[in-house]
Amino acid sequence: MEQFVVSARKYRPQGFDEVVGQSHITTTLKNAVDNNQLAQALLFCGPRGVGKTTCARILARMINEFDENSDANALNIFELDAASNNSVDDIRNLIDQVRYPPQYGKYKVYIIDEVHMLSNAAFNAFLKTLEEPPSYAIFILATTEKHKVIPTILSRCQIFDFSRIQVSDIADHLKGIADRESITAEEEALHLIAQKADGALRDALSIFDLIVTFSENRNVTYQSTISNLHILDYEYYFKVVNHLTAESLSETLLIFDEILKQGFDGHNFVTGLSEHLRNLMVCKDQATVQLMEVPETAKVKYIEQAQNTSLSFILSALNILSKCDLSYKTSKNQRLHVELALMKLTHLNTAISLATHEENGLKKKSSLKAPEENKKPSPTLDQVKLSTQVAEQPKNLATPAFPKPTSKPSKLKSTSRIPTAISEVKPVRSGEEKESAPKPEETKETYGQEPFDFEKLKSVWKTFAEQKKTEGKDAEYAVLKQEFKLKDKCTIVLTLTNSVKINILDRFRSDLITYLKTELDNGSLELETELIEEDVKRVPYTNKEKFEHLAQKKPILNELKKRLGLDPDF
Repeated sequence: MEQFVVSARKYRPQGFDEVVGQSHITTTLKNAVDNNQLAQALLFCGPRGVGKTTCARILARMINEFDENSDANALNIFELDAASNNSVDDIRNLIDQVRYPPQYGKYKVYIIDEVHMLSNAAFNAFLKTLEEPPSYAIFILATTEKHKVIPTILSRCQIFDFSRIQVSDIADHLKGIADRESITAEEEALHLIAQKADGALRDALSIFDLIVTFSENRNVTYQSTISNLHILDYEYYFKVVNHLTAESLSETLLIFDEILKQGFDGHNFVTGLSEHLRNLMVCKDQATVQLMEVPETAKVKYIEQAQNTSLSFILSALNILSKCDLSYKTSKNQRLHVELALMKLTHLNTAISLATHEENGLKKKSSLKAPEENKKPSPTLDQVKLSTQVAEQPKNLATPAFPKPTSKPSKLKSTSRIPTAISEVKPVRSGEEKESAPKPEETKETYGQEPFDFEKLKSVWKTFAEQKKTEGKDAEYAVLKQEFKLKDKCTIVLTLTNSVKINILDRFRSDLITYLKTELDNGSLELETELIEEDVKRVPYTNKEKFEHLAQKKPILNELKKRLGLDPDF
């Protein structure tokens, strides 16, 4: 019986041309050897299974011009596992070996794997040799955790950062091995193995060997791969999104129950659904489709579903699932926690449409004109002075007022349109009729003068506040939750505790006033703010502050401190 050799060893690259996904490293090393510019101390760092030790061995053979099976390899290439040989004595033994020149070839190459495991004393003992090695010695250090290597070692090495291998590169490499081994493999199965490996080719080869052993007749299929690796089929996510957009709650919960019965974790389902929605989002733009690491057959399905799903739904759903993911571990009833998130997602389209409808309704109400029977010929812009929004500026804040025009426009009895920006206001031409500026009451005829009580005001105010909360504007909602009162029947006084809240209020002040005037049908309504600074009592913290606090109550302590020469700040 022929002894089985795992693919990670059997197909280990023997030359830089066979290394997968590290062309930026291999090209640099080949050029350095060809131009005789190779440093004597190299540091290979990066994730596990990406080719650090393999490249070190290839480089060691290349600079000595040795074949793979040359006997001189054992004499000129030394490998040291720093995880188990991390003491000062181990490094001293290595330094003693460096003193002797090579018996064959030009160089003695020392490959120290997992170098970050060396102790600080071992690192310090290695510094002098690493900085000034003999001309025939080359050190190649390899590590998965560069941040644990002390800076004095890093400064003496030429650093090469190995990157995670792309899913497509791993899948292509597995396809080549499958062809050489006469194994039938589906493209989706190879992509799934590559994704599971998380950028490590060695892990991908180990998983590939496992799936081949598990499969019948050396036929690697997508179904056998997801069964062996216990991965949830992405077809479930396509079904879930279809039911969510169709607002079918019962079907969504039944699919989730089926997933749980198959032994999958609810947290994995949430993260998988988030990844699925992320793929749908990048499919919205042709330029970002390449960001998906899925086989071509799956890309078609993603693009088709992305066209039938709104971007508003995708972004809102990602936000809900992100919150569900963060609080999943601390939830007492984790299944119900996920189901509540699915319930929100099911009604998400309705919530989005209602919010859009309410926003459009507010815009429509704010743009209402005077009744038809009160309409008169619209005045020209030259006859209009300022918008009514100027009159609605708070009286007790230091906001700059608009300058009064030097010439007065003609008096208007009613207007059907009022400019909303200063750029629309033009000065009165010379020679035109000049009258006194219109009073505030004369610019408010677009609203009625219906009386209202405080209870009705609170109801309208609460509706506006809840709308801000629905829109996710928590800061504005917090300002609207502050206490307010009604003064002089038409003046609202809002009490705020700091200037920051006043700045927040200024962002939506005009929208709030317009909404209140429209809902209460009263054009005389005004909004004022009252600033009441909170009195924050400082608690003594340091020993000196505590002593001063006690000394205010007991002055004799100061005399005692002076006589005894005490220092309270100890």
